[in-house]
Amino acid sequence: MTVRIQRTGRVGTITLDRPPANAFDETQTAALVAAVTDLDADSDIGVVLIRSDQRIFCGGADIAMMDSWSGTPDRGDRLRRFTAALQDAYALVESMHTPSVAALAGAATGGGLELALACDFRVAGSGIKLGLPEVGIGLLPGAGGTQRLTRIAGLSVAYRIILGAELVSGREAERLGIVHWATDGDVDAEALALAERLGKLPPLAYGAAKRCIAAAHGDGGYVHELDEISRLIETPETTRLLEGFIARSASTSR
Repeated sequence: MTVRIQRTGRVGTITLDRPPANAFDETQTAALVAAVTDLDADSDIGVVLIRSDQRIFCGGADIAMMDSWSGTPDRGDRLRRFTAALQDAYALVESMHTPSVAALAGAATGGGLELALACDFRVAGSGIKLGLPEVGIGLLPGAGGTQRLTRIAGLSVAYRIILGAELVSGREAERLGIVHWATDGDVDAEALALAERLGKLPPLAYGAAKRCIAAAHGDGGYVHELDEISRLIETPETTRLLEGFIARSASTSR
C-alpha cells in the first residue's frame, strides 16, 4: 500500500508510504484520490490529517517515471496529462468538506509542498526543508504551486521561493506564511492535536466560513458572507449552538 487510511474517532489519517520519497506517479496519485474520496464521504470523519511514514513528507513527482519518457515523441503530452491529474488530486484535497491538516515532519519539495499547500493547515518541523525548486531544472511547479503559494503567502514570497528556486527551513517558512506553525517538537503529535480540535468544530459553519475566505480573492465576498450566514442561521446545529451561547451570556451578565 502506497497510501494508507486510518480512522481514529473523528480524525481520518492519510499516510503516504512509498519509499523512499513518497514520489508521485500515476498509481500514487490515484491512491491519494481514492483515500481523499473515501474519507470525505464518511460522515463520521470530521477532519483529515495527511502525513508521511518516510523520512521526508514528499519529494514531488517520480523522477524515474519522468526519465522513462525521455526520447518519446509524446513526452510533453504525457507530462501535461500527469500534471493535470496531480492538479485534480490536489484540488480534491482543497475542496474537502472537512478541515485538512498536513503534518510536515520531513522535507516537502515540489509536488510535496504543493500537496501541503492544498491543505487548510500546515504544521512543519522547524528544521525541515521546503520549496518549489522546479525552475532550477527548467520546469515550474505546475500542480497548483504558482497559484496557491501566491494566494497564501503573497507575490513577493512566491517570487522568492518559485523564481529563486529557494529551499527554506520550516522556521523560515512559518515566518514567510507558507506554513502556519513550525515546531521543534513532535510534528505528528502536534498536527494530531490540531486535527482533533478542528474535528470538533461545527462542520457547516466551518465550510461556509472557508468558502467566504476563498471569495475574498475575487469580487462578491461580502455578498457570500450574507448568503452563508443567512443559510446557517436556519440550520439546527447553529440554532442549538447560538441558543447555548445566548444562555451562557445571560447567566454571566446577571
